[in-house]
Amino acid sequence: MDINQLLLAIIFTILPISELRIGMPFAINYALDNNLSIFAIIMIIILIILINILVVFFIFWFLDTLHHGLLNIKSYKRFYKAYLRRIQKKVDKFEARYETYGMIALTLFVAVPLPGTGAWTGSLVAWLLELERKESIIAIAIGVIIAGIIISLASLGIITFFF
Repeated sequence: MDINQLLLAIIFTILPISELRIGMPFAINYALDNNLSIFAIIMIIILIILINILVVFFIFWFLDTLHHGLLNIKSYKRFYKAYLRRIQKKVDKFEARYETYGMIALTLFVAVPLPGTGAWTGSLVAWLLELERKESIIAIAIGVIIAGIIISLASLGIITFFF
């Protein structure tokens, strides 16, 4: 794989809007277009999933340490408030279901391969609701793995979505 294409797929994977929902198909399509081996494609899939899981640790570190200081910057504060408003409905729905379903709800929330339901939003939801950190990370990681498998299978044409 061309290193520039791999880096672009990684960048898509770590961004809060696209995550592996864009990074994975981008990497797989490139691999398929260039006739890479099935082993290479599997390694790419694993790499993209692992990177998306590693982002969770960065998100929690960021929210725990840098976030409060950055709120003094007007442009950051505006971005954060807009992002927070956007996911508040999702947080409310999750919180209503959390007491009944526990961490399974967080896993399923992250696993749904739709924009705004990935590791970034799942981590923010867990942080805002002050959920137990280790359990949240495990739930989010499982959700990322499920989403990664769904996106991989869809990118490879094995499954299709009817929206």
